[in-house]
Amino acid sequence: MRAIWKGSIGFGLVNIPVKLYSAVQKSNLDLDMLDAKDHSRIKFQRINESTRKEVSYDKIVKGYMLNDNYVILDDQDFSDASPEKTKMIELENFVDIKEINPIYYETSYYAEPETQGKKAYALLLKALIQSKKAGVARFVLRNTENMCVIHPLGEVITVTKIRFQEEIRSAEDVKVPALSSISKKELDVGMALIKQYSSPFNIESFKDEYTKELLKIIKAKAKGKRATVKKLKPRAATSDDLYDQLLQSLGGKGA
Repeated sequence: MRAIWKGSIGFGLVNIPVKLYSAVQKSNLDLDMLDAKDHSRIKFQRINESTRKEVSYDKIVKGYMLNDNYVILDDQDFSDASPEKTKMIELENFVDIKEINPIYYETSYYAEPETQGKKAYALLLKALIQSKKAGVARFVLRNTENMCVIHPLGEVITVTKIRFQEEIRSAEDVKVPALSSISKKELDVGMALIKQYSSPFNIESFKDEYTKELLKIIKAKAKGKRATVKKLKPRAATSDDLYDQLLQSLGGKGA
């Protein structure tokens, strides 16, 4: 793996030199857009909306629409607004990671210690494991300030980017039914259904079936064949009544 960031984790007065590696990768297939006539790859161009002419990259500026007019920004504006370039992930406080709503999570990176920071790395890792806490910090990646949580994953310190509060949209406009519409007997059966289907979380039991089937189709088509794909047939309820559907579900697991 290639390191995407080098710097230090600040733990009190202790600095732990680390390198960050991307901890995630896409599982979907990399598909190209092609011309249906001759299968040539499609090339994207930057086109002036008014003149319909291509604009070279060095002639493009960035602007923000304000009061029906664009305010044009130059390199100095971005430099003035960007956080001070630092190579420090400064731990600000420690929290119970269960307090962080999953909606805030973005992407994760593995932290590997440099030679001179191995002992301090091991100390922080062991302390995080024993305390069952996660550190909250900020750091600069690609000229942008980011929030993150520092937590153990097995025996590796992992840095997971999280969103700022202002990046989360309000749910006040989402129309949902009143909880009072559910009767006690419906809730009791619903709780029983959850208990019946409950098990320890095992991520390995969840596979990207869509990508696997699509690749199967691609390989078959390359040989001039058509792959046979098993389609999931949803079970139809025999009643429109919610309570009856719940009762049928309780007796139908594995059917």
